[in-house]
Formats: sequence, C-alpha cells, structure tokens
Amino acid sequence: MRSKVTLSDVAARAGVSIATASRALSGKPRVSREMIERVHAIAAEMGYRADPVARALRQGSSRLVGMIVPVIGIPFFAQLIGAVEDELNRAGFELLLADSHGFVDEEVRRLRVFGERRVDGILLIPSDRAASAQSLASLPGDVPVVEVDRATDRPVADFVGVDNLLGMQLLFEHLAEQDVASVAFAGADDATTVGVERWEGFHAMARRTGIDVRATYRSEFSIESGAGAAEHIAAAGPLPDAIVAGSDQIAVGLVSKLRELGYDVPRDVLVTGFDGIELARVFWPVLTTVVQPVPAIAAEAVRLLLGRIDGSDTGAVRRNRIAPTLEIGMSSKRAELPASA
Repeated sequence: MRSKVTLSDVAARAGVSIATASRALSGKPRVSREMIERVHAIAAEMGYRADPVARALRQGSSRLVGMIVPVIGIPFFAQLIGAVEDELNRAGFELLLADSHGFVDEEVRRLRVFGERRVDGILLIPSDRAASAQSLASLPGDVPVVEVDRATDRPVADFVGVDNLLGMQLLFEHLAEQDVASVAFAGADDATTVGVERWEGFHAMARRTGIDVRATYRSEFSIESGAGAAEHIAAAGPLPDAIVAGSDQIAVGLVSKLRELGYDVPRDVLVTGFDGIELARVFWPVLTTVVQPVPAIAAEAVRLLLGRIDGSDTGAVRRNRIAPTLEIGMSSKRAELPASA
C-alpha cells in the first residue's frame, strides 16, 4: 500500500523548509508567486492532501462551524440552515451539519464529534430544553456555542430566536379584527422552549383579547400532529371560530384532516400557522402565518458566534429575540357569503 504523502515530503521535493511549504500551500504572505506555484505543482504531482485537523492545530483555527439540528427534514430548519451557511461563507467559514434526530444522546455524540474535528464554534438547535443544557457539558470549555431557534432552560450559551409572544400577539390582533369569539390551539408539547412559549403566548393573548379558549391539543411540530389535533378538536364539540396552530406544518395537517371530516377552511373555521415556510404560500387556502425573519436570525447567530470565536465578545451570555411579522392569507379571512337572489 502506498504510504500517505506528508507536508514534509512535499517540502523535501521542493527543496524548502516545512514552514515555507505550509505558507505556500495556504497562500500566506512572505512567499513569492513563483514559489507558491512550484509547491502547489509538486503537491499535486505527489498527490498530497492537507490534513484539516493537523492544519487546525497548526493555525489555531479550522474555519469550520458545526450546526446540529433536531430534524433536518423540517422545512423551517432547512430554510434556517441555508441562511446560516450563506452568512458563514461570507465570513470565510464552512458549515458542517449534523442531525440529532431529536435525541439527547445523539446530540451529545455529535457535539463530541465536532469537538474532535476541531471546529471553531457550534450552532445548536437544542433537542430538549432541560436535558440539552447538560449535553453542552460534553464539549471542551473553549468551544463557543450559540443556541438558535430553541433555547435551553438554563442560560449556558448565547441564544438567538424569534419573539414567540409577539408572534401570538400579532395573530390575536388579526383574529380580533375578524370578530373571532372562540379559539382552539394545536401545538407542541413542553419538550422545547418554542413549544412552551407559543402555548403560553396563546393563553396570554386569549386572556388579553377576551377570546374564549375551547379545545387544545399538544404533540409535536409535524403534519401528523396537525391531523391528530383536527380529530381531537372536532370531537370536542362545535368548532370554535378559529384554530391557532403552533407551526405551519401543524396547520397543513390540521386543514387537510378537517377537509376529510367535511369541514371547510375558512368557511367553517379560520386557521393560522407559525414560521412562514414556503409551504404556507403554496398550500390552499394560503395560510395566515407568523413569519420568522430567518435571514436576520441567521445573521445575528453567526455574528454572536464569530464574536466569541475571535475573542472580540467576552460579555455575559445573552438571549436575543427578533421580531416576526404577520402574513395574512385566505385561511383566516371570513368567507364572504354570496349575495341573496
């Protein structure tokens, strides 16, 4: 078997020191253009491949950021990943992506792998608001972490996410304008801060606006959960004027199952979502939804992380919430009755 070509081998062939060969290959100053071209040509001829871990040890930076999400397939997370990668690329960093599948033990394993790969920092969407704080204890103390979208109960790292309470306020103001007198809720359970905050925000805004709360259903952020909510709410008695869903995926499952049960949205009941994913715009009826400012969330998360990485930010842990907007679709507009003959 052919032995691995090392930087020392390339330097010997080029007749230069290892330090000079390293500077030439990385494009650093104090090396002539002719030398850079010569060393690159020799490295290519010999089949030399740089070891990213060794390079990170030499340079003190891998220019890599790891990101762990609970479920990569969730549309909102996919949208967030794309925005984060754009921000990192503009700053000269590459993104390494991992899926925890919503399990804390998998989250711990991926954190450990990122530590071994010498990433400069980590963006984490916690799988569990309580247990994920302990997951971070598996990381070396010098690896900066920023939590995104979801936070841990204990402030163990910087956090950037949407203002969920403001999002519910925007929804209820809109529903009040539609003369809604009763409302139901379909959301996620207490495993995540997002599930808790939207649940608490729903009740706080219902009290503030005087809208009566009917049936509620909490499971997970999925289309299947929305379908289960529709069956539960329909079986609980007469439909309320509106149903507030804790995510667009839940709203889609909710509306689809209501159709199967013989109900029409928005004629029989109004429905709203949360997140502002593309699906909300192509689904029928087009969903009224709280739109998360994904580019702004990604930019702020990356800004905080890079500040921790380069040492320019040594302040206390912070939790930054970014204001959402409301996008009104047909799903929450009162259907106009046809004129009488």
